[in-house]
Amino acid sequence: MELQGCYTALVTPFRNGKVDLEALGRLIEEQITAGIDGLVPVGTTGESPTLDFEEHQDVVRFTVETVAGRCQVIAGTGANCTAEAVRLTRHAASVGADATLQVTPYYNKPTAEGLYRHFAAVADEGGLPVVLYNVPSRTGKEIDIQTVHRLAQHPLIVAIKEAGGSADRVSQILSGCGITVLCGDDSLTLPMMSLGATGVISVASNVVPADVTNMVHAALEDNWEEARDLHYRLYPLFRDLFVETNPVPVKAALAMLGKIAEEYRLPLCPISPAAREVLKAAMKAAGLAV
Repeated sequence: MELQGCYTALVTPFRNGKVDLEALGRLIEEQITAGIDGLVPVGTTGESPTLDFEEHQDVVRFTVETVAGRCQVIAGTGANCTAEAVRLTRHAASVGADATLQVTPYYNKPTAEGLYRHFAAVADEGGLPVVLYNVPSRTGKEIDIQTVHRLAQHPLIVAIKEAGGSADRVSQILSGCGITVLCGDDSLTLPMMSLGATGVISVASNVVPADVTNMVHAALEDNWEEARDLHYRLYPLFRDLFVETNPVPVKAALAMLGKIAEEYRLPLCPISPAAREVLKAAMKAAGLAV
């Protein structure tokens, strides 16, 4: 399958302790109206660690049903237990998701062989094309380049979300295989695309979907001057959406814009007053009225 463009790592809105599907539906419609290429529910930004199994499945199902084929859906169905990842992936396949985002198993820190067997099992048994997700700052474990090259030989392992903070890894990956690379860090989107990445799975596009989509498509069309102009206008937002742990700032930003309730689940908690002011300034610099 072809994966290119801007994919939004969707937040999961809460209200009174429950998943707010009404607010989620509004966000999805706004994303599609803005021209987004795809949506990624229940990833890190979707607070996957605090959703129970039923909620996880409900958010994926609701997203697919609401999208109704108008853009791609890459369902976050990763886990640090292979059997659980397979089970979640099979559910996503059954409701019509286009692909699965598979985070590196966290905390148990498998060997390179363990990583290979884990991702291959999800691809073999899950029923969906797999997007690997390399984010060592979260998982404590990097998918080493040799393992990426080995996994790329599997017909259902189609892409990698690269969030290791290194554009150099894109060169290392693409010099050894033809797997699709999607950037996992908004601020590194253009550097990675200049090396061959085909887009981004974005946090910032929750807030400014049209702008991030336009930036990515400008780069895809080799209009680098326009892409750079958008990058530098949006850069303060790219940076300051991580002034505290994601997704706290992006949910605070959406709440400031009146789109969701500012609600989290412990151990995440509201943004600090000082960080809120930093975020507000970045939002204003991006042209948002707050």
